Amino acid sequence: MLLSTDKPAELPAARVLVRFLLRIAILILFAAFGSIGFGRSLAALLWMTTILCAVLAMLRRERAFAASLNHWDEMIGYTALHCAVMALIQPSGN
Repeated sequence: MLLSTDKPAELPAARVLVRFLLRIAILILFAAFGSIGFGRSLAALLWMTTILCAVLAMLRRERAFAASLNHWDEMIGYTALHCAVMALIQPSGN
C-alpha cells in the first residue's frame, strides 16, 4: 500500500458544523445516562472526543489553521466546551 501525498478533501463548513452539533447531541445523550453524574460524564466524553479529533486530524494530515473547517477546529470547540463544563461543575473555593 502506497501512502498518498495528496491533500485530504475539504468538506463544506456547513457539513463540519452539522457533524459537530450531531456529536454534541450524542455526547449529551450518553452523559445523561452516566453513573457519575451528567456534568462529570459530559466532561469526560468531551475530553475523549477532543483526543479523537486530534488523532483523526493527524491521520488525515489536515492542516491546522486552514481556511476551511476541519478536525482541528472541532478539537478546539470540544476543548472549549470541556473547559466550560469543568468550570461549571467544580465547586468554587472561597
